[in-house]
Amino acid sequence: MQKIELMAPAGNFESLQAALDNGADSIYFGVEQLNMRARATINFTLEDLPEIVKRCEAKNVRTYLTLNTIIYDHDLSIVKTLIKQAKQANVTAVIAMDQAVIAVAREHNMEVHISTQINITNIETVKFYALFADTMVLSREVSLRQVKHITEQIEKEQIKGPSGRLVEIEIFGHGALCMAVSGKCYMSLHAHNSSANRGACKQNCRKKYTVIDQETGVEMELDNEYIMSPKDLCTIDFLDQVADAGIKVLKIEGRGRAPEYVAKVIKCYREAIDSIANDNYSKEQVISWMQELEKVYNRGFWSGYYLGQKLGEWSKGSGSHATQKKVYIGKGVHFYPKAKIGEFKIEAYDISIDDTILITGPTTGAKEFQLKEMLVNDEKLLKGTKGDSVTIPLDFRIRPSDKLYKIVENKVEA
Repeated sequence: MQKIELMAPAGNFESLQAALDNGADSIYFGVEQLNMRARATINFTLEDLPEIVKRCEAKNVRTYLTLNTIIYDHDLSIVKTLIKQAKQANVTAVIAMDQAVIAVAREHNMEVHISTQINITNIETVKFYALFADTMVLSREVSLRQVKHITEQIEKEQIKGPSGRLVEIEIFGHGALCMAVSGKCYMSLHAHNSSANRGACKQNCRKKYTVIDQETGVEMELDNEYIMSPKDLCTIDFLDQVADAGIKVLKIEGRGRAPEYVAKVIKCYREAIDSIANDNYSKEQVISWMQELEKVYNRGFWSGYYLGQKLGEWSKGSGSHATQKKVYIGKGVHFYPKAKIGEFKIEAYDISIDDTILITGPTTGAKEFQLKEMLVNDEKLLKGTKGDSVTIPLDFRIRPSDKLYKIVENKVEA
């Protein structure tokens, strides 16, 4: 059984660094508008490509550029520019669904990965796309039994991509699921003229709806469920079965989520994948990992379609079901390298000894730890409040762009 490649999302440099620090094997990211998170508040730019690749190559981490939206004629010049720049920056591969993107990537001799939007569900489709691509993301709706059949047939029939290697299969392992078949949804387009397939989903499916009988006018709430808002996918509790299915890459969804989400999820799945490789994966570890995963953004968890259970486990409420949340405290001021001390200015809530704190930043990533020692305005105090200057011993460098939070319990409605 080959060891699974852990693929992490990166929507900005904070998340990128968090993924690198917590053991990701590969990173996927979008640049500007032609990706499935085009409306994210923060996106990488062309100028960021060399820095992204530099950080990843330093840790032997592969880089995947997402160009998996629907492409129109007026987009083609942008596609060509992006792929040319990606090749020059030494980006590992392009994730694509449109044949034009695939063709341009092949012209530049770039490795291609087929996006889930293609909906690959059988071995003959794998054979066809093997003419163009080395890695393929299967449709989200396949079961593990179907995944295993495909990976076995690839081995049996020696189906190889342009690189000459056997085609590698990738599946989604954790994160948000869409109500539509592998994300092909037109609800946002019809309601807001904002296309999900162009990376501009308004997520109006995540709202609560009432069904109205057109004949009688009777209104009905459907068991207080958000009937188009699936729970988040989680595979960590049956990851041994996922590994047995013969996949090469496990993709963690979440380019729109916070760096602490990326840090926590990648850390848990890194430990789980390593435990399977070391033959010590256990129920006790799974319980611990699930408790950690529940602390960051989630809509509740289910196993998706992989185990062949009944379809449609819907969220019971809007927003996150996370058991913890972060509260903004202040920002970084200065780092003293000889003493290894970080200075922060408290701008909002208080901070106390034994608080769990989180520091995030473009170079820092997401560092979470329990506060055991600090000085408040150069005095050894137990608590700092708004307006105070606090210094904290740190084993990593902070910068003025870094933000300081504390982690608190979050009351989640049942």
